[in-house]
Amino acid sequence: MIAFLNSLLSYLLLMAVIVVVAGVAVFAGITMRKRKNQAEPAEDVGAGHADGE
Repeated sequence: MIAFLNSLLSYLLLMAVIVVVAGVAVFAGITMRKRKNQAEPAEDVGAGHADGE
């Protein structure tokens, strides 16, 4: 019974680490995308779609 609980807690800890790493990655991605959007000129945002229409 103790071996089962030990394995369960080990997998729960691993899952928690994976969730934290994924959360940090999502936060970093959103932050970098927002910075890139601010760096681009506002007039070029829709320029690619206007040519194809």
